[in-house]
Amino acid sequence: MGKLKITSINDDKPVKINIELPAGLHRDLSEYAEVLSAQSGQPVSDPARLIAPMLERFMATDREFARARRSGR
Repeated sequence: MGKLKITSINDDKPVKINIELPAGLHRDLSEYAEVLSAQSGQPVSDPARLIAPMLERFMATDREFARARRSGR
């Protein structure tokens, strides 16, 4: 298995938001946390802590978002 895109979870001061996830997505998030724990050797106590780094990675690699950001949209 290759390396996962998420390598660590930053411990910044959070801004609290509430979201509802579809059950299947929550199962996938929990499974991702298990795989990440096995791969990194560090337990992920709460799969919800993966959401922020996943969103950061998604936005950092979205070329259209970067283009729009540069153009001031």
